[in-house]
Amino acid sequence: MTDTTTHNGEAVKQAEFARIVREHVAQTVVGQAAVVDRVLIALLTGGHLLLEGVPGIAKTLLVQAVGRTISLDFKRIQFTIDLLPSDIVGSEILDQQSGTFRVHKGPIFTNLLLADEINRASPKVQSALLEAMQERRVSIGDETHTLPAPFLVIATQNPVEQAGTFELPEAQLDRFMLCHRLTYPTPDEETEVVRRSLKLRLKRQGDGAVPMTAFDAITDDDRLHVADLSDAMAKVQEVHVSEVFVRDCVELINRTRDHEHIELGCSPRASLALVQASRARAFIYGRNYTVPEDLFALAEDVILHRIRLTYEALADGRRPREVLRSLLESIA
Repeated sequence: MTDTTTHNGEAVKQAEFARIVREHVAQTVVGQAAVVDRVLIALLTGGHLLLEGVPGIAKTLLVQAVGRTISLDFKRIQFTIDLLPSDIVGSEILDQQSGTFRVHKGPIFTNLLLADEINRASPKVQSALLEAMQERRVSIGDETHTLPAPFLVIATQNPVEQAGTFELPEAQLDRFMLCHRLTYPTPDEETEVVRRSLKLRLKRQGDGAVPMTAFDAITDDDRLHVADLSDAMAKVQEVHVSEVFVRDCVELINRTRDHEHIELGCSPRASLALVQASRARAFIYGRNYTVPEDLFALAEDVILHRIRLTYEALADGRRPREVLRSLLESIA
């Protein structure tokens, strides 16, 4: 449900940031409004985002479109089974002329890192992101290097049931503020996707040509800059969070640890993520305060990837979403 409630004139002005990003992305991506909101929340809070869905539903396209809206340094890593940790963070290289080692920084030294199909790489490679995601720094040899600010990881993954995928370890999943699950587009949205593809032309390369793709259609109209993002992040920190809202968030997270059907409950990171994400959601909908709707709208994305059901609950046919729904009803 779209929330258009505003608190004052300043709140309306704040919502401009979200409107500009949404409009720019809509020029390339059809639908997926909820995903755009999650990317905005991640940008505004400095939290990391995991997008899960089958191939071909515009996960990568959407992230690239958002990245080009803001003048952030953007890099993409295509995760594969033969990827090495040094391919991400960098390595020390011997300079044969001087006989000394110099640091070659990897693609992780950027503002917005797209980790594409992250669960196609081995767990050893996935763990290379842990220090960077938590501490915003990486170790190469004996030196520790601070990553640029802002630094954000948006990862995409295919469902773990697919061939050639590895389930992310719990320690890494917990470092993602949100995990959003994408669905197939509606028939109307898919029809619009096909119509737009018919308008794409050939891209000339010398005497040859190749058909254009949706990635070629992304415009480079940088309407926002790093300073705009920093100002918006500061405004998010001013969004009011009541004591009642904080208690509700903590109560919900604590109930995941004591539920009879849950083997692994949420860590305190989930409470922090739920409050901060709710602040950002209030901001992009033009409010200076959080409301219960923010909690209920974000609970799935904050909690589901952090809990594990017991063997007995799975054997009885229970699903994490069903268990979470009962928890939400208990605090409503």
